[in-house]
Amino acid sequence: MNPQVPAKTVPEFIAYAKANPGKINMATAGNGSVPHIAGEMFKSMTGLDLLTIGYRGGGPALIDLLAGRVQVMFEPTLSTLPYIRSGKLRALAVTSANRLPGLPDLPALADFVPGYEATSWFGLGAPKNTPIEIIDKLNGEVSAALADRAIEQRLAELGGVPMPLKPAEFGKLIADETEKWHNVIRTAHINLD
Repeated sequence: MNPQVPAKTVPEFIAYAKANPGKINMATAGNGSVPHIAGEMFKSMTGLDLLTIGYRGGGPALIDLLAGRVQVMFEPTLSTLPYIRSGKLRALAVTSANRLPGLPDLPALADFVPGYEATSWFGLGAPKNTPIEIIDKLNGEVSAALADRAIEQRLAELGGVPMPLKPAEFGKLIADETEKWHNVIRTAHINLD
């Protein structure tokens, strides 16, 4: 959030937002973007009345957050980490289920809003009829790379955490995430029009 907001913890922000319904602007990277639906889930789970301001991308939204034209934003760690470290932005929590190695002093939002988890992740896919031998070979090579200490350390510096999964586990993650975010989008009445 912008450091001009007086809250320094998640409970303080929730109290501040409840005392100022409809007066706090929440920037998003655009309608239906990850920051948008992550913020909508937070609003839904806390009952807060934040004014959602959609931008045409995370860059313009981040510029307005830094300038104080909007007060809060759910944005990936990679794009905000330099501003957090320099004090230009105030991070209250991470949206992953647990603390991040690269930001060990930041609590997880779920510590204050039980059940909250919103993370961005990347995965490697292959066409449907790719032979299992090739899938297993790719999975083994990617998992080995993610187990490399140098890669793990670099990901932590960028605010990331390696998440090596077997193909079936990755398929379950995709299915679970699809259902979870479908429910958030439906509840928040988000559409791309």
